[in-house]
Amino acid sequence: MSRPRKRWRDVDGVFLLDKPQGMSSNDIMQKVKRLFQANKAGHTGALDPLATGMLPICLGEATKFSQFLLDADKRYLVTAKLGERTDTSDAEGQVVETREVHVETQQILTALEQFRGDILQVPTMFSALKHNGKPLYEYARQGITVEREARPITIFELNFIDYNAPYLTLEVHCSKGTYIRTLVDDLGEVLGCGAHVTMLRRTAVADYPVAEMMPINELQLLAESFPLSELDRLLLPTDTAVSKLPALHLDVEQSKAIGFGQRVKFANEQQLSGQVRLFSAENLFLGVALIDGNIIRPQRLITQSA
Repeated sequence: MSRPRKRWRDVDGVFLLDKPQGMSSNDIMQKVKRLFQANKAGHTGALDPLATGMLPICLGEATKFSQFLLDADKRYLVTAKLGERTDTSDAEGQVVETREVHVETQQILTALEQFRGDILQVPTMFSALKHNGKPLYEYARQGITVEREARPITIFELNFIDYNAPYLTLEVHCSKGTYIRTLVDDLGEVLGCGAHVTMLRRTAVADYPVAEMMPINELQLLAESFPLSELDRLLLPTDTAVSKLPALHLDVEQSKAIGFGQRVKFANEQQLSGQVRLFSAENLFLGVALIDGNIIRPQRLITQSA
């Protein structure tokens, strides 16, 4: 007998997944989408299959704001193996160079200095960045190397955690667009021995609480044992994706006009500028707008449930 077909539904919010090792971010996102029976889902910055940790999954209307989480700061715990370079700069790749390791802790501490602050980083060939509409990793798999421009990134913190040769563990707080694999590869070259990533765990995205993360197997068990309403309680509100933006509360008339996508004049007593979160007179999240002097210009609005 065939199983009854699932009814997909409109469900909005952010689920904090603790991504397991060995799965692509897209595959695990699709699994979360199926468990929530959600019509729409999107992740907020891919983690390599080797990597584990925080992967916010946006469902429904929250997908409209996933870019804000893509642009958010991230934190990682990374273990590197010194003495070996691989073609992917992690343990998934082929070893392309082996060198002896004669590195002391003090050398590492000195080398880390040059990677802190605003730096330029040349992205790895094994990345999803596009060249002529095709991801770089597709060229890499064909043995083709494409010229890549160095991109500005910021390493806010780069903390030494442990060194038990040849394994080095670091904690990284970085801006969007940072490739930890490249950071480790570059550090290995400065140390003169080469290095690649053996363990990578994302410990934070923006200000999301680590305690709210849930592994996929726990979500699966809940989905099998409880109604969807119990799963929905795990979702963080949609506006948490833009929590860094200042909040602007509107009156009834302003809320109505914004709902129609109209620009609205207001007193702007708070002297706001740039992007803001909009809330209705009933304190419902309406979306994101741009403040231009005394004008509220709607940018990205959510569709309110009937």
